[in-house]
Amino acid sequence: MSEEAKNEDHENEKSQDAPKNDGAPMKDYSADSIQALEGMEHVRMRPSMYIGDVGVRGLHHLVYEVVDNSIDEAMGGHCDTISVVINEDNSITTKDNGRGIPVGLHKKEGVSALEVVMTKIGAGGKFDKDSYKVSGGLHGVGVSCVNALSSHLKATVHRDGKVWEQEYERGKPLYPVKSVGETDYRGTVVTFHPDETIFTQTIEYSYETLSNRMRELSFLNKGVTISIMDKRQKDKESETGFVGETFYSDEGLKEFVRFLDGTRENLIANVISMEGEKNGIPVEVAMTYNTSYTENLHSYVNNINTHEGGTHLSGFRRGLTSTLKKYADSSGMLDKLKFEIQGDDFREGLTAIVSVKVAEPQFEGQTKTKLGNREVSSAVSQSVSEMLTNYLEEHPDDAKIIVQKVILAAQARHAATKAREMVQRKTVMSIGGLPGKLSDCSDQDPVNCEVFLVEGDSAGGTAKQGRDRNFQAILPLRGKILNVEKAMPHRVFDNEEIKNIYTALGVTIGTEEDSKALNIEKLRYHKVVIMCDADVDGSHIETLILTFFFRYMRELIEGGHVYIATPPLYLVKKGSKKRYAWSDEERDEISESFNGSVGIQRYKGLGEMNAEQLWDTTMNPSFRTLRQVTIDNATEADRIFSMLMGDEVPPRREFIEKNAVYANIDV
Repeated sequence: MSEEAKNEDHENEKSQDAPKNDGAPMKDYSADSIQALEGMEHVRMRPSMYIGDVGVRGLHHLVYEVVDNSIDEAMGGHCDTISVVINEDNSITTKDNGRGIPVGLHKKEGVSALEVVMTKIGAGGKFDKDSYKVSGGLHGVGVSCVNALSSHLKATVHRDGKVWEQEYERGKPLYPVKSVGETDYRGTVVTFHPDETIFTQTIEYSYETLSNRMRELSFLNKGVTISIMDKRQKDKESETGFVGETFYSDEGLKEFVRFLDGTRENLIANVISMEGEKNGIPVEVAMTYNTSYTENLHSYVNNINTHEGGTHLSGFRRGLTSTLKKYADSSGMLDKLKFEIQGDDFREGLTAIVSVKVAEPQFEGQTKTKLGNREVSSAVSQSVSEMLTNYLEEHPDDAKIIVQKVILAAQARHAATKAREMVQRKTVMSIGGLPGKLSDCSDQDPVNCEVFLVEGDSAGGTAKQGRDRNFQAILPLRGKILNVEKAMPHRVFDNEEIKNIYTALGVTIGTEEDSKALNIEKLRYHKVVIMCDADVDGSHIETLILTFFFRYMRELIEGGHVYIATPPLYLVKKGSKKRYAWSDEERDEISESFNGSVGIQRYKGLGEMNAEQLWDTTMNPSFRTLRQVTIDNATEADRIFSMLMGDEVPPRREFIEKNAVYANIDV
């Protein structure tokens, strides 16, 4: 949830709960005081409960909810084409060729089944085991929530040779379901426009975010064609005249793994994969090894990315470790190794995707990010074990390469453990104390405190003078930190700047559940702000720090603790009047408003500002803009980091050309 949203919610709660001491007698707390909100009203009052937040993430979640219904039709074998269109006014149209939502009279409710689905919380076909064997949406809140949070929604159903339609405003039907013509098509079309009064931050959809999710869905559901089109952006070369893509996958997860590893160097030529049913649970697995030092495991349940893992992931790990260990022991390659091999060693350089379909998934938490079904673990473990055993027997050369990689990983881990212990030893509690460069704040409560990671000592000096030392700490970083994407783990922990970051933040490595996970119990600052120059070098350093956080401190990002500061680009002056600008457009607007000739200063770096200017523009909580770092799509983030920071040049060049903003420079 965004900060604004949290504060807003909090204010609402405060205003409702606070006693009124304005002299008027307080109302009795009686039966009349208890509000029983109808489903739709509740969604509109507390949208975050249903869609996560009312920021950018929640806005895109609306689309996923509607598309998930079409995917559920596809999983049942009733649909093979889905299209998503972003219209000019940021409304969304989704269309599928499934069975179409039933329109007949609903006995209990006395209105059309379509109206029930669209306006009742807890209504849907997923509760009836005969209609859907498996599905992603189980709470029955999907499309009705989308309806409640849209200023306008129109549902069109092509079914049994007729076209049926109904429109809604903020969840309320404008007229009963009516037949508007005949058709030989079959399927459902939904067009909705998000409600600006709910999504106050923005209602502008990101084409990138939506197309990445559609691509992901096409890999997870092979044989389904999913297209996306953006009517806000013209493209002369495409058939439609607009920007768009069509995704279709024949091989499913095999292709997905190849796509994720497109920028990495393969260790083995093949993708090891299987799909089948174990104990009544459909399991799909695809995996390969590359030369990197990180593990990339992605897991899905009924197409939902479970980024916190769960029983299917632990089943995968168990199956992989036991099978490979058995093979390595019998091959005799481990005889010379002086220490025991651990599970982590088998997963270094591994890219794998596990996708399971479960009829009644039990998720831990409303966010659906961790699977809790016990029976899934053994199903996945058995499947992986059988798949690997067969593969290793049939490909002895690959098996040898994998075991050699495991041995190298074990040796590196041994070295990393020693380096990690050094990091641990230097934590705050020990004699080593805090890093010398850290200028700490006086407040001891982590919730109030924030630390700025500043590029270079000179900017660090200005930031120290400009900060509010009660709650703002400064840690200057010298030059460009290590590119962790290319470095072995023990080199990472040996690096002085990275050691300082661990020590300053007070985090350690290893929790009860996982020896490699980050332990943030003793985190000293709840806001970690990356503050770099607004130039090319600054952006590079920012990316290096973000790569480090993504690979080694992902828990901080997921906890919403990592931010990026946005220093201004220009200072526009005229006489005694002065204003800051964060973009070229803003600079031109200010120049116009000042009428006539103005002096413009371009800030290349933080060091060009004095302490007061830095405080006013970038560090003062009342005026600054902090961009919170979030992970929308873990698989896509993983791919982009490995492409930007890895060794392969062509994909990186392509990415830069596609995303660069070109400037006309007069030489």
